[in-house]
Amino acid sequence: MDTKYLDLLTEKYDSEEKIVTEIINLDAILNLPKGTEHFVSDLHGEYHAFQHVLRNGSGNVKEKIRDLFKDELTDKEINEFATLVYYPEEKLKMMVNSFAKNQDLEVWYAETIERMIRLVSYASSKYTNSKVRKALPQSFVYIIEELLYEKNELNNKTDYYSSIIARVISLGQANKLITGLAYTIQRLVVDHLHVVGDIYDRGPDPDKIMDTLMNYHSVDVQWGNHDVLWIGAYSGSMVCLANIIRICARYDNLSIIEDGYGINLRPLLNLANKYYEDNTAFRPKMNSKKEDVLGENILQITKIHQAISIIQFKLEMSIIKRRPDFNMHHRLLLEKINYEEKTIELNGITYPLENTCFNTIDPNNPCELTKEEEQVMNKLLFSIHHSEKLARHIHFLMNNGSLYLKYNSNLLIHGCIPLNEDGSMKEMVLDGKSYCGRELLDLFENHLRYSFRNSKVTNDFSTDLVWYLWTGENSSLFGKKDMTTFERYFIKDKATHKEWKNPYYTLRENEEICRAILCEFGLNPDQGHIINGHTPVEEINGENPIKANSKMIVIDGGFSKAYQPKTGIAGYTLLYNSYGMQLVAHKRFNSKEDVLANGTDVLSVKRVVDRELQRKKVSETNIGQKLLEQIADLQQLLEYCYRKNK
Repeated sequence: MDTKYLDLLTEKYDSEEKIVTEIINLDAILNLPKGTEHFVSDLHGEYHAFQHVLRNGSGNVKEKIRDLFKDELTDKEINEFATLVYYPEEKLKMMVNSFAKNQDLEVWYAETIERMIRLVSYASSKYTNSKVRKALPQSFVYIIEELLYEKNELNNKTDYYSSIIARVISLGQANKLITGLAYTIQRLVVDHLHVVGDIYDRGPDPDKIMDTLMNYHSVDVQWGNHDVLWIGAYSGSMVCLANIIRICARYDNLSIIEDGYGINLRPLLNLANKYYEDNTAFRPKMNSKKEDVLGENILQITKIHQAISIIQFKLEMSIIKRRPDFNMHHRLLLEKINYEEKTIELNGITYPLENTCFNTIDPNNPCELTKEEEQVMNKLLFSIHHSEKLARHIHFLMNNGSLYLKYNSNLLIHGCIPLNEDGSMKEMVLDGKSYCGRELLDLFENHLRYSFRNSKVTNDFSTDLVWYLWTGENSSLFGKKDMTTFERYFIKDKATHKEWKNPYYTLRENEEICRAILCEFGLNPDQGHIINGHTPVEEINGENPIKANSKMIVIDGGFSKAYQPKTGIAGYTLLYNSYGMQLVAHKRFNSKEDVLANGTDVLSVKRVVDRELQRKKVSETNIGQKLLEQIADLQQLLEYCYRKNK
């Protein structure tokens, strides 16, 4: 072992007893049951639905309540208690107002605190005392620990415990204690959260989701294609920046840009007002809560939508021309337009164009930005780089995220592994070298991280490759032949709108293909699963999210309201505890108020994916591997620094 490392260890463990104690502690932890992992995907800015799923642990909270109190509480009372755990502040206010007498309220407080303590004890049964202590509300740690480790065998301390609870109530601290216990339960039912991509775009509050994740006790993110757009914009990619503004305009969510991140859109609005008029193809998809938006605001969004779309198409052409390795020359669409006749030729067929808004395009040099457009984009990029909140969020994504993750024998990936029709790994040639499979994804991630570290540099290869991740044929995040955004705006014939998926999305039904992918990433195909997001599962049409004999699990079931008519549900989540995996389907989340009033959840069905033959322990997990390495280091320290000197 490196002597410098030994010196650092001896600063922390300066006696033989400390080393031995830590070895015993870590070795004991290895024999605990593995913690519960919670998988979510494709949140798309739906903060309130995500919050509810997070608070109820995809049904894990109510399941523990039912297990513990099934012989004591009715179904209605179980629902009431579960709602109190999910939304303690709001539910407590309702309950307090429902009691006519203070005496009745005090009895309810005492019963509720006692039940909360029992539930904390039950939910924490597979954790060490020190881990539970960290999860407790700091202002009540001593009180809760006294109640938590109550021993009533001889009834010697019954009055002691009763007096603690009574004094908490008489001092007006019951609400605070119950609230703290509720959040402790939420934390204990899920040990680790995986977000398998697409926090951003479509929905109204991705910034609030990011704030939640930054305060979550244990989380990782596998970047989705929409997340990479935001990372790319922050990393200096003007075309990624144009894309995120266009999508926000399309879904009437420009407030994310302006109010959420403080980015000034006034220069873009001035440009839009100068060159664009109303255009039905660019009117925003309205959110139901915004039906009363004034017509003038809709017109402004429509103009901005057109202005940024044209800028985006121009910037994309510039990248395609300077990066021949991207093999996208067939997407130089602005050069294929007959501007006088308003037609375009694609694959030998001439199509009429409608809803055109080509006022700032020079037919002789269609990819060139006007001076005004260039000034606007420079100002927007400056604002992006100086948004303190966005900087915090993107740094969090980079520090806690990756394109894929190998975790506890499973492969977590948002999009796909690009494949050929025969199931072999699809190759991409860059600078004369071929990349495929894991090596290709590693290349993408290395360039994305380089672009992030050098955000003041634009138009370099790494920054262009970030955009390729959004729209390129060989991108593991896009997974289609072409992105037909232009065609959907301007061509009526829907045959041109078709986006052909990579063979992966058909072949992932095949168990042997999934096993080969797991092997490609160094995972055991007998034990592992691929956990996927990105493509909504159309359960309404009978599609099964559990594929390839359970080797493939797709958990994008439609958190985004835009997808729910197509999927028939409102998202899948996955739970993986020491007993195995369960897939949870969710009904549409209406509101927190609905849950509080009716005590209803948004869960529909839990399906067993895999049942462990033998309960899995911490020793068999990623964390267990790290603990084993720590034990080995401590044993070496004990041998060389202490016993050697005896």
